[in-house]
Amino acid sequence: MTDEDQSQNEQPTSFEDAFTRLETVVRRLESGQMSLDQSTALFEEGMQLAKTCTEMLNGAELKIQRLQKGLVEQLNLVADD
Repeated sequence: MTDEDQSQNEQPTSFEDAFTRLETVVRRLESGQMSLDQSTALFEEGMQLAKTCTEMLNGAELKIQRLQKGLVEQLNLVADD
């Protein structure tokens, strides 16, 4: 098993890892050097990576919104004093 095959089986632990792997998948698909079965499997992996990236971005956005809301509430409390 190659390093590339191993990386396909591991779930990315960060957005950057997932996005980098997704870029690699896209480049390999664009090369057109694989069989239909290989391309299909790689496309499936790419779709999962895209979903993972989207979920990570949505989570980060939600966290930022919560932090902003907390800051606004704190500022409102200070302004009311």
